[in-house]
Amino acid sequence: MKKTTNLPKFNSQDGRCYWMKPEVQEDLQPLFDQCIQDAIDGRITRLDSLWPPVVVSSQGAPFEVWQLLRAWTEIQRAETLDAEQAIAFSENLRRQSRWGEIDHHLLDMLKRELQEKYFVATDNEDDRFWNREYSLKPGIHAEQVPEPLLRFACYVAVNYKVYGMSFQYLDTNYLLGLVGKVRPDIVEKLKENGTGRLPFNLQKRKTVHFTASANDAFAVIRITARDNTEECCHEVLNYLCELLEQDDFPRSYAVEFKGPEKKYLPITGLPQKGVNQLFACAVQYPSLHHLMERYARLAMRQYEQYTNLSDELCALPGSFAVFALGMLGQEWRQLVWDYLDLCDDEHSRLQEKFLREYVKQFGFTADTVPVFVRGVLSMQDMKYSKDYAAWMANAESLGALLETKSRLSEIVPSGFSSDEDDDEDDTPSQETEASPEEVLQYAWETVCYVIWGKNSAKGGQKVVDAAPEELKEMYRQVFINIKKERIQRK
Repeated sequence: MKKTTNLPKFNSQDGRCYWMKPEVQEDLQPLFDQCIQDAIDGRITRLDSLWPPVVVSSQGAPFEVWQLLRAWTEIQRAETLDAEQAIAFSENLRRQSRWGEIDHHLLDMLKRELQEKYFVATDNEDDRFWNREYSLKPGIHAEQVPEPLLRFACYVAVNYKVYGMSFQYLDTNYLLGLVGKVRPDIVEKLKENGTGRLPFNLQKRKTVHFTASANDAFAVIRITARDNTEECCHEVLNYLCELLEQDDFPRSYAVEFKGPEKKYLPITGLPQKGVNQLFACAVQYPSLHHLMERYARLAMRQYEQYTNLSDELCALPGSFAVFALGMLGQEWRQLVWDYLDLCDDEHSRLQEKFLREYVKQFGFTADTVPVFVRGVLSMQDMKYSKDYAAWMANAESLGALLETKSRLSEIVPSGFSSDEDDDEDDTPSQETEASPEEVLQYAWETVCYVIWGKNSAKGGQKVVDAAPEELKEMYRQVFINIKKERIQRK
């Protein structure tokens, strides 16, 4: 990526990016404008995994996503809006951050440029905007409402359905309701065929073994299998891979699968959804394992999720394929590791169910302990279980844990924070940034708590005291503060 030399000094409070303050706006404006254009052209990259999200332009200039959105939406007008550019701009920023970071700016712009310019509410003005009835203003005809504006409103409406929280279906209905007053054919076509960008043989597919349809607008894949044969599973997996190879297909989506046999993966707590059933069936056939891996690697994307799972059971796309293969043995350890490397605590919680079954089956070993530790740190508040302490209570497992502790800096994810109050809406803290040792210590304490619970407090003294004499020293080493341990080594 080509970057401009001699960039001005970053002036944000956290030192990560530029803020468009009045005293530097003239100098920063060309860099800011270029970053907006790069967002349209798909040439921005995410700076890091911290919040608020920051993207970097092709010239190397970092700006917060919300600043770009606010500036861009403020100058958009119904009469001149370019739908393709607007969709590209919004989609590229969403992919580098999340829908919840950009939606309110887009919705406010559509309220102003679509609802307020062309519609009048015909019922109780005290109702919330999504509960009101709207009709075109007197003297305005349907053909006067610009089609690009309507297409962009459909894009935002669909994203609320695909990426929004459960209650935000109200925003979807509100926007599609406005569009439907003017161009009901656009809404019907969207619901029936999606955007139209998918090849027809992917929109609909029918073979001897299965029928399927895919709607890229609403990010839903529906599959009905007629049998549980290897040939059927092979065709279904190939179809999913073909879909995900399409650049424009949403990376968060729902797989609604129906098969003749209600069989699920042997992992307690996994939702008994069709996608679970699909991979429980496919994993029975060794010849399909590498095709399952191909699907998983196409599907796995950080900050994305299966959209038909509840918030408390949210999961990265590809999760069920990874779980099915991971439970087969260490041949698939790298796939599991790569999967956990992409999980984030906002969109992925289901790995907790897998990790417990994984350790239960294979034990705490030199192969599994690093995977377990990486998994614990991939989510917030993984539950303590007394079983973990029981499975760890042997020299081999404790040795594997100590070896993992010595390499902890290689395992802790780059975005992991020692700040327990990680609320992105809070005012940035004035406290001194945690040192690398403090971050590692907090990560290690998190792991120890999942294994030993409250007994891990105060240096794990209760755990050490209760340990068999031959294991006491190993337990002591587990609970030694990482910073003190490094000083002792020196």
